[in-house]
Amino acid sequence: MTLAEPAAAAGAALDAAAAWGGRHAHDPTAVRDDDGTYWLFSTDASGDGPLPRAGVQVRRSEDLVTWTFQGWALDGVPADAAAWSGAEGLWAPDVVRVPDTVAVPDAERWRMYYSASTFGSRTSAIGLATAPHPAGPWTDRGLVVTSRHDVDGPNAIDANAVVDADGRHWLVYGSFFGGIHALGIDPATGFVLGSGGRPRPGPGLLLARRPHAVEAAVEGAFVLPRPGGGYALLTSFDSLFGTYHLRVVAGPSVTGPYADVRGRSATDLAADPAGSTVLAGHRLAGGRGWLAPGHASVLTEPLPGGGTRQLLVHHVRDADDPTRHEVQVRRLAWTAGGWPLVSPQPWAGPGRELDDEAAWPASVAELAGTWEVVTFARGDAFAASALRAVDADGPPGAVALGRGRFTWDGAGPSARAGAVEAVVFPAWDAVRGRATLAGAALDTGTGVVTVATLVGPAR
Repeated sequence: MTLAEPAAAAGAALDAAAAWGGRHAHDPTAVRDDDGTYWLFSTDASGDGPLPRAGVQVRRSEDLVTWTFQGWALDGVPADAAAWSGAEGLWAPDVVRVPDTVAVPDAERWRMYYSASTFGSRTSAIGLATAPHPAGPWTDRGLVVTSRHDVDGPNAIDANAVVDADGRHWLVYGSFFGGIHALGIDPATGFVLGSGGRPRPGPGLLLARRPHAVEAAVEGAFVLPRPGGGYALLTSFDSLFGTYHLRVVAGPSVTGPYADVRGRSATDLAADPAGSTVLAGHRLAGGRGWLAPGHASVLTEPLPGGGTRQLLVHHVRDADDPTRHEVQVRRLAWTAGGWPLVSPQPWAGPGRELDDEAAWPASVAELAGTWEVVTFARGDAFAASALRAVDADGPPGAVALGRGRFTWDGAGPSARAGAVEAVVFPAWDAVRGRATLAGAALDTGTGVVTVATLVGPAR
């Protein structure tokens, strides 16, 4: 193994973490190497007590379902990061492969932006490490962006490296305090443009913010291209241990301006909360309760027959023991209007998931049956599920589902203000242990998102 392993101390720490699997993975990001193996990087965190050690947790998987703990990317907190922030562990790593169009040494083809900070402080830093492969060896390159607690502006944590359609590189970052910002990055070095490889204090361009009345609680940004052009910005809102949830806005470029489906600006404090909730705490009947899902990244990977698959990678807490957190993966799909929605079911892996969109539902008749639905409403820490019936002879109305990627125009007896954009796909019911259909829908008139699972025949 080429991950950082300073002899006996690391061996003991690895032994202690060997049984973790996907547990204790917080602020996760997943990548796939050239051989098809998945690598997960996450915050130095443990819900069971003290950390065994620090340096960014690394896990490996063949199917995105079962994770094997591999060790730590770095030998603890790098000296410059520790001196600046006082951090005892590293947070929220973002790992990316530098595009082949950028000339960098083979040993620096992979980049990891890590965060160093302490809770409640804006004295923070984002650092850069590089490696030839996700397995390492990772070499620290120094600090990229810094912030001070007594200086107004964004908190220099939660990095997301983005390459736009014009080949420009950006670092999107920020957490609470001053909101989400973006800085231009030198493709060749990974550092801020014009910085000469030295730390930059920011702030950059403002993308999103929230009022101080709600502690400016927005963080964990992730930007991804929309089908047909433009970008979606995923962020996490509210309390990490309770009302944490994932919202989405969209804009024409990486730097915005971003607005939600109702046109409310992500930087307008009077419009708070902007964005539609795409994932929040919930419990499906007979299943585990999932609390405070968020700090998501998106894994985009090619499919063997062409096209791509996108999966949301996020952490979530056990509703019955909120100190315990773990990684979860869910299918991400786009509506006809270009809004990302996610499955109500965790990803089940090869043999259980069907990626061929030609086999996805193509008519309303295929949706007939009883659905278990969850509606994500503002302010819910934990959303309840309910059963609804879909009639094969008409629009599903309150269930808010659609066929394939479909836009309901609101005509007929279920007419409403605005359209309902939905996507339905084959899925694996984790509670009942069987193949089924799942879907999600966005009411463009209200901004409310509903997710649902087909659980039985029509009533």
